[in-house]
Amino acid sequence: MIKAAFFDIDGTLLSFKTHRVSDGTVRAFDTLHRHGVHTFISSGRPMVLIPPMPICFEAHITMNGGYVFTPDKVLLSNPIPSADLEAWLDFAKQRNLCTMIFTADGMMLAQPNEMGLKLRDQLEFTMPPVVDIDDMRRHEVYQIIALMPANLDSHVASLLPHCRLPRWHPAFTDVVAADNSKACGMEAICRHFGICQDETLAFGDGANDIEMLQWAGIGVAMGNAEQGVKDQADLVTRSVDEEGIEYTINQLFQ
Repeated sequence: MIKAAFFDIDGTLLSFKTHRVSDGTVRAFDTLHRHGVHTFISSGRPMVLIPPMPICFEAHITMNGGYVFTPDKVLLSNPIPSADLEAWLDFAKQRNLCTMIFTADGMMLAQPNEMGLKLRDQLEFTMPPVVDIDDMRRHEVYQIIALMPANLDSHVASLLPHCRLPRWHPAFTDVVAADNSKACGMEAICRHFGICQDETLAFGDGANDIEMLQWAGIGVAMGNAEQGVKDQADLVTRSVDEEGIEYTINQLFQ
């Protein structure tokens, strides 16, 4: 019996074409709630970048599991180790790479460039405050967005031994603490709500969703997901622009 459903945002709840939650997804959430299923966000975004949506959530996994909370309680908080943050900022400063950092309640940008502006436009968020990259060193950081090509990933990973780089976009990678993942966030939420792992359902489309899809009792890859993500899912549904969430919810709750 499904008691909890977890949802990625970009490419899952929000279409990259329309940047909105579809009518079918709203209907799917109505179905879930009629069946008493708890619904949760599971995103790489920080809370400050999660837009208002016509659907409701009882808890949020943000920053790839680095910060997990209900309206009343923080369930998990695991920032990037300060030594790794320093190593990235040194590297980014040397290479003049555009960098964003996310704290528990905000975000900031250093060394903005054209790629950073394109990212802002694609994800439709307001450009965060621009600061000197050295000012980032004094913050407790839960996630870094490192705007760099994928061929630098292995080198950067060697510089940050206590972090991992869950890349879900060709222009940038997220950087999070090594033991953070959406799956860890799911475990914390399920423990808090008294839900068993095999009673969970998850929808995602990106590489940073793989752990979530593997951990869930039923992991569903969106039709727009890359093949490597689909290969790790229990089910593959239609794309976000073809009402994939509603399609699978209707199948599971007939």
